[in-house]
Amino acid sequence: YTYLPDGEGRKLKKRTTQKTIENIVISYWKEQIENPTVDEVFESWISKKYEREEISKATCDRYRRQYAEGFGQFGKERIRGITEYNIEDFMISTLHDKNMTAKGFSNFRTLIFGIFKYAKKMKYISFSITEVVNDIEISRKSFRRNIRSDDELVFMDDELPRVMNYLMENEDILNIGLLILFKSGLRIGELAALKCEDISGNIIHVHRTEICYEDNGERVFEVRDFPKTEAGIRDVIIPEKYVKYLTKASHTSSGEFLFENDGKRVMTYQFRNRLRTVCKKVGVVNKSPHKIRKTYASLLIDSGISESVIISQMGHTDIHTTKSFYYRNRNGDEAKKEIINSVENL
Repeated sequence: YTYLPDGEGRKLKKRTTQKTIENIVISYWKEQIENPTVDEVFESWISKKYEREEISKATCDRYRRQYAEGFGQFGKERIRGITEYNIEDFMISTLHDKNMTAKGFSNFRTLIFGIFKYAKKMKYISFSITEVVNDIEISRKSFRRNIRSDDELVFMDDELPRVMNYLMENEDILNIGLLILFKSGLRIGELAALKCEDISGNIIHVHRTEICYEDNGERVFEVRDFPKTEAGIRDVIIPEKYVKYLTKASHTSSGEFLFENDGKRVMTYQFRNRLRTVCKKVGVVNKSPHKIRKTYASLLIDSGISESVIISQMGHTDIHTTKSFYYRNRNGDEAKKEIINSVENL
């Protein structure tokens, strides 16, 4: 006799000869190796991607969180027993049960692709997951929509002056950093990773970013020597009159990073916390640093700046991304009334 795992503990196995009990043990472990669970395939796939440095620690952690939230009992299934129909049913049911947004479903689909493409390479399955997913018919109405007003997504035309005046009247390293965000459209991680050597007059050389991940239950913030995307490597120009703030930040710094406080690099969460405080003090709707970036993009588009300059400043690959996901109306009701009333023949 011997004991073998049964999922929650172990189970006794008895036979009349040593040979037959050995065959049971061999068969059991052969099945574990040749027919792993979806959980095991996912872990093998994600671990290899991280080991080969195809993804960062932060991305690896995010994938694991998303997997834990979405796969549940499906993750316990043996990979060889899963059919194309099982996958389609699982995806549609999860979309419905989790009330996913289009973005949430896209993240979920990324994991499905990764797991089952890896499974095919390992010869656990024979079908193409790409064909399976592409054949699934999902209506746009199936996705939950997050409907948010413009004043939640950008700084409106009556809010921006109040915020800017406060930042300029209360100059410290955090407020200077937020000023530079408003005048450059940088990502918050790019701002926190700037070094003094990255500044040349009114040009900011962007080629690194801050990343955040968990290590033994603690959040770790570190600088990565390349930005979020390949297009993120760029030179960003700010107005000449704001160069003085870059100079002040450089003079304040006692180390290699542009934004330092008491000899330590200012991290993204510190800028986020300060922006929350500033919004509260000047009486505007609370917004994240990413909303500064959307405000910046909207200002460029409204000002008639050429599309090539806009995507260069933003670090995008095409103007569609900027217009679809960053552009918002910044005019309040009174301003919109004036605009409509000024249109002739309307």
